[in-house]
Amino acid sequence: MSSNQPRLSVGLPVYNGEKFLQQALDSLLAQTFEDFELIISDNASTDKTEEICRAYANKDKRIRYYRNQHNIGCARNFNRVFELSSGEYFKWAAYDDLHAPDFISKCVEVLDRDPSIILCHTQVYFIDEQGKFLQNYDIKLKTDALKPHQRFHELLAKHLCYQCYGVIRASALKKIPPMGGYGNADGILLSRLGLLGKFYEIPEYLFFARSHPQQSMSMFFPNYLLVANNNHASSFRRLPDFYGYTVWFDSAKKGKILLPHWRILWEYLLSIWCSPISLYERFCCHISLQHKLKGTEYLLLKDLLKVLHRLALNWRKTSFS
Repeated sequence: MSSNQPRLSVGLPVYNGEKFLQQALDSLLAQTFEDFELIISDNASTDKTEEICRAYANKDKRIRYYRNQHNIGCARNFNRVFELSSGEYFKWAAYDDLHAPDFISKCVEVLDRDPSIILCHTQVYFIDEQGKFLQNYDIKLKTDALKPHQRFHELLAKHLCYQCYGVIRASALKKIPPMGGYGNADGILLSRLGLLGKFYEIPEYLFFARSHPQQSMSMFFPNYLLVANNNHASSFRRLPDFYGYTVWFDSAKKGKILLPHWRILWEYLLSIWCSPISLYERFCCHISLQHKLKGTEYLLLKDLLKVLHRLALNWRKTSFS
């Protein structure tokens, strides 16, 4: 490993991760690619997370441990590990997932070989709390398409955003806004990266996503395993709870009036108009957005009705207090 700037930075945001954290750290430290720094940002955990992290940092000089004084929300903590990074490449890692020993080396090899690729990831399968195989994640997206609007179209499909845990060119991440504090923030981030460059999926199962009750998807999208393959990808009858996700991404929004589906639509529109693409490509992106969101207009109405209900309750409390 170089003494100054590592080639890769791995960012691990964590909150109360004691149950799986050691396994995740062992998985990362066992990588055959060793020229990386591991940045941990502890979001004011109240369990043994701090103790575990400090013990690992004392054993391995590649680890840099930071602890937030208070919980700043998921999105800000994800952004913080990137802000603290210095590598040419960057990778987010979760406290509960596992990686094959050659995950990073194979991803870096692809990025080194082809500068048109800005994100490299691998196939995924799910494991349970004990690390045993559950099922493959078989939603396939053609994010290696040559045209930006074609990649944007693909990333509008319903998927679980595991590309976020691939290896990404840091220079590309710096060109887009940081992860936002709203529902589907990871999906929006991927769509913005897709407008900048190609993704590549290594056709090997080298990433193991853990499914357990404490994770955000289990809390806000409890049936996600039922739709984690191509046979069901076109029929997400149950959508995630984007109200819950918004607060999870940004804890400061708890108790506030929210319009999560309007915000998602707005962020997609911003993605189109703030990206360095041609007018024709912008037009194609708008057509894709209209096509993909068709049939979900009721969610926008649902947002407005919830706001009106909330305002009515507040008015009653004020009037009769």
